Amino acid sequence: MNLKLTKPLAFFDLETTGLNIASDRIVEISIVKIHVNGEKEVKTKLINPTIPISKESTSVHGITDEDVKDQPTFKQIGKDLAKFIEGCDLAGYNSNKFDVPLLAEEFLRADIDFDISKRKLIDVQNIFHKMEQRTLSAAYKFYCSKDLTNAHSAEADTTATFEILEAQLDKYEDLQKDVTYLSEFSQQNKNVDLLGRIIYDENNVEVFNFGKHKGKPVKEVLEKEPGYYHWMMNGDFPLYTKKVLTQIKLNALK
Repeated sequence: MNLKLTKPLAFFDLETTGLNIASDRIVEISIVKIHVNGEKEVKTKLINPTIPISKESTSVHGITDEDVKDQPTFKQIGKDLAKFIEGCDLAGYNSNKFDVPLLAEEFLRADIDFDISKRKLIDVQNIFHKMEQRTLSAAYKFYCSKDLTNAHSAEADTTATFEILEAQLDKYEDLQKDVTYLSEFSQQNKNVDLLGRIIYDENNVEVFNFGKHKGKPVKEVLEKEPGYYHWMMNGDFPLYTKKVLTQIKLNALK
């Protein structure tokens, strides 16, 4: 194995009801857990999202409301999933922008603490785009010389993502084979929250990354315009973003 691991690395992929981090739900999750000794464990689960799956999403992953109506909800299996990835760094394809934020939302909705502050996050898509600029199927063909069958099946996509990262480490000699380096390399911004609504600037200060206050320190904005905090807390922002915002506000009061 090319990866040099000091703790397990969990590759995962989600199939969902849609693309809205704040309101959509997981219908399938697959996790390939790579242990430090190279041993693999695979866990794949269908999940009842408790809301309808959009037709657009079903056309992509093939999972219907009928397929998941008798499956457990995330709240019912959340603790088992959290235990399975406990102590793991996380990896996926487009995972920093979508899968990790949505997974965090599901854990928070289920009242399960999900702290990413001590986890490294590797986004294989970002590595791919920095090196070659293509899609998952093209990446699999390019790096692994194989066609991706069963694309948009969570387990097929997860396994392919792991194989792509292994091939990337073979191909690019300047890619270091440790998780800390790959986590930093595959980040587009240094996010404070998971979706990048709040990021660290070059001075490691938390700043807004959207809207009228983009680029301004969060602490400064909350002091001068307290209503902005309430606007965000009542708005259609992910729970994790609201959690981070509240923590910044509380830290400013200390």
